[in-house]
Order: sequence, then C-alpha cells, then structure tokens
Amino acid sequence: MPHSRALPPSRRGVLAAGGALGLGAALAACGDGGTKSGGAGGGAAAGRQGPWSFRDDRGRTAKADRTPSSIVAFAGAAAALHDYGVGVTGVFGPTRTKDGRADVQAGDLDVGKVTLLGNEWGQFNIEKYAALAPDLLVSTLFDDAGTLWYVPEESRQKILDVGAPTVGISVYDRQLTVSLERMLALATSLGADAAGTEVGQARKRFEDAAARLRAAAKAKRGITVMAASASADLLYVSGTNLSADLEYFKALGVGFVEPPEKAKAGGGGWYESLSWENADRYAADIIMMDNRSSALQPAAITEGTWKRLPAVRAGQVIARNPEPILSYAKCAPLLEDLAEALEKAKKVA
Repeated sequence: MPHSRALPPSRRGVLAAGGALGLGAALAACGDGGTKSGGAGGGAAAGRQGPWSFRDDRGRTAKADRTPSSIVAFAGAAAALHDYGVGVTGVFGPTRTKDGRADVQAGDLDVGKVTLLGNEWGQFNIEKYAALAPDLLVSTLFDDAGTLWYVPEESRQKILDVGAPTVGISVYDRQLTVSLERMLALATSLGADAAGTEVGQARKRFEDAAARLRAAAKAKRGITVMAASASADLLYVSGTNLSADLEYFKALGVGFVEPPEKAKAGGGGWYESLSWENADRYAADIIMMDNRSSALQPAAITEGTWKRLPAVRAGQVIARNPEPILSYAKCAPLLEDLAEALEKAKKVA
C-alpha cells in the first residue's frame, strides 16, 4: 500500500491508492534489442529464441519476436526478477539511497550495474530509456484501472511510443500469494527455472513461514497489530482490505486495527490520515511501520503521542515494506518477522 509517497496534494488521494488514469494505448511488439554487454540484462533469458508472449494482470498480452533481454522495470519488480535470475538493464522508482546504496525496494540488485531512469516519483528519463532499446517494461499495479506504478502519467504516452511491450503485475486487492505466483509466472516466461532448487527452497521457506505465522496468530489471539506509516505531519493507519500483504496476514489469522471505511475515504480506501495530535486514536500491541525511504522512520519520530502508544512503550514495533518484493525469497522473511513479533508480544493495549 504505497501511501506515503511525496505527491502533489491535489493528486495524493488518488495516486496513493495506486494511480490516476488507466492506460488505454495499445501495446506494440518490438524488435530484438539484444543483451547489453557488461550490463545486467539478459540473465536467465539470454539466448532464448522464438516468439514470446505473456498475458498480464490487466488482461493484456505483451508480445515480442523473441524472449525479451533488454528489460526495464520498476525497482521492486526488477528486484523480484533478479531473485529468479532474470536481469534488467534499466530501473525506475526508489533504487539508490543518497549514499549510493541499494534502496530497500531494490532488494539485492547491483544498483551500480543498471541504468537508473529516475529515483523518485515523477522521474523517468525517456531519452535514457529509448537508448537502452528496451524490449519489455515491467511494473506493478496498485489499482484496477491498469495504471503502471511509477510510470508518470504526464509522459506515459511518450514512454509507450518507444515501442516496448509492457507488463503489469497486480498487488491490488488480492492476497500476497496470488501476486507471488504471477511474478513467478512472468519470470518463468523470461527464462527463470521455476522448478529449480533455489526457487523450491525459497517457496518452502515461505510456506513454512506461513505455517509459523498462522500458529503464532492462533496462539496469540487477542494481540492486535497496526500497520502504519509516518511523515513529518501525519501518521497514516492502514486498512487491510486492499494491501496484498495485509490481506494475506489477516487470512492467516492476524488481528489488525482496522480504521472505518469512512475514515479511509480520504486515502483512497487504503488508510486513515491522523494528525500527530490524534496519533493515539488507535491502540495496538504491535505496530508495523513503513520502512521505505520515503517514510519517516520510528527513530526520527519525536511526537509525544507516538511515544505514548502502548506498542512503542513496550518496544513492540517492527518494520514493514508496503510494496513487498514479489519473490518467495524476499517475502518469507516478512512472515517470519511478524510471526516472531507475535510469539514474543505481550498484551499491552
């Protein structure tokens, strides 16, 4: 649930829920666009011949004359593909921190070996994009209108006009396991070995973590969890009914603080915005705080209402990435961390 991006106020409510307008342009098939020597492209797909196609979560079929090897992707999608052995040549979205390290949303990407098209909201260098001769663009979907996340609406058509087919993998109003399977299906179409040992081990770790979380939630029934994000002016309390990770955790039995629908209306149905004066509206035993670079981190929050929250006083605050990297290797620790927090939690609210 991408609710803490620094967006223009007039667009925040819509874009925080995943985007403005749906994409209406037809997708054009592209040429070979070969692997970049010395770069990060190709990966598992290198050398695969013959027509390629993939039906994405917008119901659109992307096509190319051969398996794409010059792939450009949103940072989180690029990180997921990387975990499956599929390289990318270019990325957009939060990729590098100010000191040049990989952003939390870039996972294990070697951020020094990919072309960065834009690191912040609204940034997308079309000239650099075209120079990569891309044969596929991949992003996530945070709405049901087909909006490719972090592809700027104002330059969307120019980006599409470059000619690379596009693929969107949805994380909107579905459980995490569905999104994971869809990203793996895309990676497999691009040459990943879905039946390989590494994927199998990562999947088993995820399944074991899910079983552990289910058991912990059952054993600690009555422990409440609040998912939140912070900015200098506001605390955002998340609902669970649109976020893929929270929907899945809830299905496993985790009990969440749930703001009423009316209160979430200003946040596109995703969250309720609270001034810091009202930040103690909800009491919870555990708080999951947005760990993205765009969010104010717990150590930097000085507001008295924050410090008085029961979970904060008890030291029961853990990290959450509202935009999970959709690989089993990256999602298993999310379940393990929440399971551990539940196992150790004391009833304080």
